[in-house]
Amino acid sequence: MARTNGGLMGVAVPYAKVCSSTTTTFNSSGTLSANGAKLADVLVVAGGGGGGDNSGPAFGNGGGGGGGFRNLTNVAIPGSNIPVVVGAGGSRFGGGSNSSVACISATGGGLGGRHCTGTPGGNPGGSGGGAGGDHNAGCTGNAGGYSPPEGNKGGNGGSGNSAGGGGGGAGSVGSNGSGTTGGNGGNGAASSITGSPVTYSGGGGGGRASSGSHGSGGPGGGGDGVNATPGPANTGDANTGGGGGANGGSNGDSAAGGSGRVIVKELAGFYTSGMFNLKTHYNKKREGEWS
Repeated sequence: MARTNGGLMGVAVPYAKVCSSTTTTFNSSGTLSANGAKLADVLVVAGGGGGGDNSGPAFGNGGGGGGGFRNLTNVAIPGSNIPVVVGAGGSRFGGGSNSSVACISATGGGLGGRHCTGTPGGNPGGSGGGAGGDHNAGCTGNAGGYSPPEGNKGGNGGSGNSAGGGGGGAGSVGSNGSGTTGGNGGNGAASSITGSPVTYSGGGGGGRASSGSHGSGGPGGGGDGVNATPGPANTGDANTGGGGGANGGSNGDSAAGGSGRVIVKELAGFYTSGMFNLKTHYNKKREGEWS
């Protein structure tokens, strides 16, 4: 009996030829309508942590940590539709929320340290929250345990209660508070997945409670801290994962972190889950589709 499968025993297998790369940006949760590609460059940025404040005396508090930052290339993805989660920024009393696509996740930024209530040293996260004043140690970053790390440690609080540390950023640790000067938020990190570099996940600036200066937010959407009297601190920028700025006293004016972002660049190529029979090879070469 003659063979009809082109000379190779077995079953036909699916394949996809993706002629050009496709980049999709998510500023809120949704579904990636996959084009059949099974390799992609992926950016996942989690929500930034909220800045610290307290209900007690006018002490310096810590800036919120930047959201976890994961910028990966040639990642295996399913060839079908994929759920995408974009994490919200943390409230002024909370850490940021995680972001994810397929099996890639990033951890929300840590809440900044609250000197009199909560956790004075800040909370861990993608990047850690800065500490409240009086020498409290800033909290650790890279809570997901990833390599390369998704973020960095928050800065320590200054002596004498007056200055909080800056929140950690994806590119560097938060600066320590010093005397009456709040620490600056850590630098964010840049991704060129869309063609031009964009910086994400900067840490929030530390607050200060006496004469001196508050900390500035780190590049990448981190919000500035605030002094004890002038008003609300600055929120982390939307869709950057920036940490919220800290309050410098007890007026409850620390700021929320910025929301995250997910970008998927599905890569051009030929994708298959198996091998093809000789007849398929012959026909595809004859049609000029395969080389």
